Amino acid sequence: MTLTEHTLDSTLAYQGQFLAMRHDTVRLPDGRTATREYLNHPGAVAIFALTADQSLLMVRQYRYPVRQTFLEIPAGKIDPNESPLATAKRELAEETGYTARRWTALPVAHACIGYSDERIAYFVAEDLVAGEAHLDEGEFLQVLTLPLTDVQRQAAQGTLTDSKTLVGLYWLHAWQTGVLVLEPTV
Repeated sequence: MTLTEHTLDSTLAYQGQFLAMRHDTVRLPDGRTATREYLNHPGAVAIFALTADQSLLMVRQYRYPVRQTFLEIPAGKIDPNESPLATAKRELAEETGYTARRWTALPVAHACIGYSDERIAYFVAEDLVAGEAHLDEGEFLQVLTLPLTDVQRQAAQGTLTDSKTLVGLYWLHAWQTGVLVLEPTV
């Protein structure tokens, strides 16, 4: 039995600055119809900026939808006609002021498959060079440098709850332990 659902009709329910809400009618594998509502997202990147002493550049940022401040890795949305690597370089510099001389692409993860098509491309940035941050208008965050072991401990204890950071920590660990073998991208 196939599990694929086929789009019969697709309606744009809402168009925001970068998110769109869609309302689709689909044909189910058994021939019946159903509706699906989901967010179209342009995609995002998330960066593990790793220092020579195995610390990570982290950001603390207030996230309005859940009315809470979170500890997370630097990240941001992909702009039109921008590659994920170019986005990662731009976001790291904008949010932290740092640039990196070596980049490695980790696997991609889908953030919330039940209601969004968002894909997050993960990168490791190494051989860091400090600079001045240039936050987007209306963006406020604190940059911290934390030992990787502290970040992993917070994740294991459930005090670090940002899903993109948690998923990324899995990829980072797999790469650092040789389970995931990747060559530097740049």
